[in-house]
Amino acid sequence: MIRSEHTRRAPNGMVCSIDHLASSAGVQMLVAGGNAVDAAVATSAVLAVTSQHMCGMGGDLWALVHLGGDQPPVALNASGRAGSGSDAAALRSEGYELMPFRGDLRSVPVPGCVDGWAALHERFGSLRLDDILAPAIGLASGGFPVSPILANMIDGVADVEGNDDYFPDGKPAVSGQRISRPGVARSLEAIAAEGPNGWYQGEFGEALRRLGDDYGGLYSQADLATSRADWVEPTRAEAWGHTLWTVPPNSQGYISLAAAVIADGLDLPHDSDDPLWAHLLIESAKQASFDRRTALYEGADGQELVSEQRLSSRRSAIDPSQASVLTPPAAGGGTIYLSTVDHNRMGVSLMQSNAAGFGSHLAVPEVGVFLQNRGYGFSLEEGHPAELMPGRRPPSTLAPALVTNPDGTLRNVLGTMGGDGQPQVVLQMMARMLQAGVEPGENISASRFTLTVPRALGFDTWDRQDELIVAIEEGNGWSEGLAERGHNLREDRWGLGLYGHAHMIDVADDHVAGAADPRALIGAAIGW
Repeated sequence: MIRSEHTRRAPNGMVCSIDHLASSAGVQMLVAGGNAVDAAVATSAVLAVTSQHMCGMGGDLWALVHLGGDQPPVALNASGRAGSGSDAAALRSEGYELMPFRGDLRSVPVPGCVDGWAALHERFGSLRLDDILAPAIGLASGGFPVSPILANMIDGVADVEGNDDYFPDGKPAVSGQRISRPGVARSLEAIAAEGPNGWYQGEFGEALRRLGDDYGGLYSQADLATSRADWVEPTRAEAWGHTLWTVPPNSQGYISLAAAVIADGLDLPHDSDDPLWAHLLIESAKQASFDRRTALYEGADGQELVSEQRLSSRRSAIDPSQASVLTPPAAGGGTIYLSTVDHNRMGVSLMQSNAAGFGSHLAVPEVGVFLQNRGYGFSLEEGHPAELMPGRRPPSTLAPALVTNPDGTLRNVLGTMGGDGQPQVVLQMMARMLQAGVEPGENISASRFTLTVPRALGFDTWDRQDELIVAIEEGNGWSEGLAERGHNLREDRWGLGLYGHAHMIDVADDHVAGAADPRALIGAAIGW
């Protein structure tokens, strides 16, 4: 069944996330006089408690912050770096051609989420950190009801040491059951009192280093003492009369912008139910993405990747009547998205992630925090610019976005979870909003497509593009027209995680309007 989400409107500010408890915490900060950054950190911290199946303090964080007025946004890269004991050659000698997906600590960079909170708060926060983290601490210590999606995923970590929070009395928690997370509460209290040192130099950091000792000393003391949060130059592009912004590589965010630049130069119908609309966006996404394996790495030039000079030939290769077959260049979701806007029209577009579901399916038992497997994005090909290397960041699927008006003021903050599919969902949201004028509620609820492959891990689409499938949700008129154009189609029921949990907040003249994705079941767009 397709759930239609209503557009929520509020005079002052708004918070959108996958969990109404988290959105409520963010709005508490706004009502208390805090700004959009205070609200974003509070929301993110609650999600780290209630939504460990998608994010947490064992993962990474990226953010875009628009300061209000006509100032350009700033970008934060709080994605973790490989431990100093990382060794691609050792993995190759063991027969690995790809990084281990789960169950191997070598695919776990040092988590950057907590450093990200600290960097956001230090630069822009207006409330005390202990007040910002108080709602998350209260839920971790006092308990919260398990969400339906979390309940469905708990059995998958039945054998993971450190899963105790989810197995009260030895049985997996069920939807609606109240559980607490005492180790997480203790960790958040340490962060509130001592900042990031309370995490990286405290109980978590010491336990992580001990886990790394089983891998020959994977993490050094210096690895834990070095901040993982860097303020970086955002990537920007012009499309549909607006400026589109995202975070730079090592993020794949450039793909959203590149696809939008390509699509803006095509004769795109205004009706998003028209199969030609879907076809042209699919082809734009393919042209923007097909060489991601070689183009995306830490240090790649995001502006060059979205330049018209680079993309014009890709646009000209699109045939309105036929699906393209691309040949990749020779080889040389467990995520959340949240958005906040305050009364001064400061806006935050933030992503926090474990990479895949409960991440690596490894936890730090002392605090009950699961560890990401973002290191799966590293290459094991010798000499590749994204080859696993000590201190290097892996390619990241996290791609928050925002849109500014021609005068530089904030128009919209938007994004989604969804692994390789994130840029495609963001592209569709941007096109519906800027080219077709669709309101947030209808935009968020509308059926989507994503490009995927059979038996997808969520991060391997562009390594296996000879098997490419156009997956579409039910509820649109695309199927026949896309099939006639030669697309390899699969139609799914509406609401699967493959299609993201997206949110957006639009800034109007005298109010804000937003929507949280009904696919998340308990998400909420809350304004004041």
